[in-house]
Amino acid sequence: MSKELFRVPPAPQTRKGSPPSDIEIARAAPIRPIVEVGEKLGIPADALYLFGPHKGKISLDFIAGLKDRPDGKLILVTAITPTAAGEGKTTTTVGLGDALNRIGRKAMICLREPSLGPCFGMKGGAAGGGYAQVLPMEDINLHFTGDFHAIGTAHNLLAAMLDNHVYWGNELGIDPRRVSWRRAMDMNDRALRSIVCSLGGVGNGFPREDGFDITVASEVMAIFCLAEDLKDLQRRLGNVVVGETRDRRRITGRDLGADGPMTVLLKDAFMPNLVQTIENNPAFVHGGPFGNIAHGCNSAVATKAALKLADYVVTEAGFGADLGAEKFVDIKCRKTGIRPDAMVLVATIRALKMHGGAAKDALGIEDVAALRKGLVNLSRHVENLRHFGVPAVVALNLFSTDSPEEINALRQHCAELGVEAIVCSHWMDGGAGAEALAHHVTRMIDEHPGDFRFLYPDDLSLWDKVRTIAQTLYGAQGIIADTKVRERFKELQGGGFGRFPVCIAKTQYSFSSDPSLKGAPSNHVLPIREVRLSAGAEFVVVICGEIMTMPGLPRKPAATGIHLDDANRIAGLF
Repeated sequence: MSKELFRVPPAPQTRKGSPPSDIEIARAAPIRPIVEVGEKLGIPADALYLFGPHKGKISLDFIAGLKDRPDGKLILVTAITPTAAGEGKTTTTVGLGDALNRIGRKAMICLREPSLGPCFGMKGGAAGGGYAQVLPMEDINLHFTGDFHAIGTAHNLLAAMLDNHVYWGNELGIDPRRVSWRRAMDMNDRALRSIVCSLGGVGNGFPREDGFDITVASEVMAIFCLAEDLKDLQRRLGNVVVGETRDRRRITGRDLGADGPMTVLLKDAFMPNLVQTIENNPAFVHGGPFGNIAHGCNSAVATKAALKLADYVVTEAGFGADLGAEKFVDIKCRKTGIRPDAMVLVATIRALKMHGGAAKDALGIEDVAALRKGLVNLSRHVENLRHFGVPAVVALNLFSTDSPEEINALRQHCAELGVEAIVCSHWMDGGAGAEALAHHVTRMIDEHPGDFRFLYPDDLSLWDKVRTIAQTLYGAQGIIADTKVRERFKELQGGGFGRFPVCIAKTQYSFSSDPSLKGAPSNHVLPIREVRLSAGAEFVVVICGEIMTMPGLPRKPAATGIHLDDANRIAGLF
């Protein structure tokens, strides 16, 4: 075996003094008028709806005019199972997009919009990091163009119209005990997971149990990100099932007359948002379902438009490949007809050492033994990606504390798996640090076209779809559920929803439903707690273990460190 394979490139030098924060790097970066960025893609100024000089929405009429253009190549960025050490999936997506442009390819990236929940909670922002970010970073992480507010408002309009219908005589005969449509807000607030609404007497309606989901878990968000156009958006919103009558007849958003006004609220938000990377390359940032409790992909309208505008499009899917990549393939690709031409699996030595049992405060210390033990997580993800028939490569997101011995151990392991491992330093070096990855990915697409396939067929039963995912990707022995949940599966199967894909909501921190089980646990059992029909999004949500569709804030929320400095600039955002 060639020694050259395991030659370790020099690690980037640590800058003198304290390294700048992400927000400091973003603020110091030169930013171009968004009209100029659009010109790179051939987007005329009159097709851009501006939100200040550096953000714009792309006209849907302009996008409709792209339909006869050929599609570019689509690259999906996914990752190993996340840990508190971080993997850098978004950072790698940005770095690879910049690198493709550096080597002379016409490329752009497609990302999800950050939720305010993680920004003020524990995870932080989602605009990349270091010298591989999208700009303007503060705007993207905080409110942006108001899309999430529009989605939350549309969701809650349907809730209000439902309760209002019951209040004014309930002509449809809705059974308040069988209302399934919850409310939504874009903030982690555990106190709202379960509530009682309509208290206060006759004038306030009929008291009933209710609850909130975070907006990124809303079915409206999923619909927003899967709809092909405004007509399809309204069709899907009309199909949303909000509850049942006493004789178990389903009531939809269309029955309540809510599909029209909800579409109106979403009309402007539905236009993709155009921004830029630190290296002034174009990026769509649009939509944002969570990858652990929803399908975790940016909007279909943005991805499909990007494929018409660029020769290479780099996009990401939420959390590890067991969640994000699987949902990208089995939900987004199945529903939209798009196909990835290559997959990039992001890994860090720090995270793999955590999977091998290393403590978080010892990750900067060389520990080849812990790394080797944690490599089982990488191995399973590599094997899992092969089920989709798309060529893949491992991108090692380099940290300055990674030792040559650790890097060589990872590359040796990948060679034994039959997959290339490319060392990337885009966090420190921007696109230049991912050029080797860009060259490899384009060569891989040209030389290994792949044989794309779904993990399961449409006509497999809902129960067997879940079992297939659990056994094939999670290493589970099987799945379990109580009688009530099993009956719900049978009800949906017999009700005409059996051909829907399944969207498994589970912890992102493990292949199992137990977040403490690191590495690659096997022969565990996946417990199913609840099954929810998303008739508008056209999938069935399967909630496993203790996963929550309304997260809570940590003991010390990130919000406590966010403030305005003496110059009234945002500080503390990361």
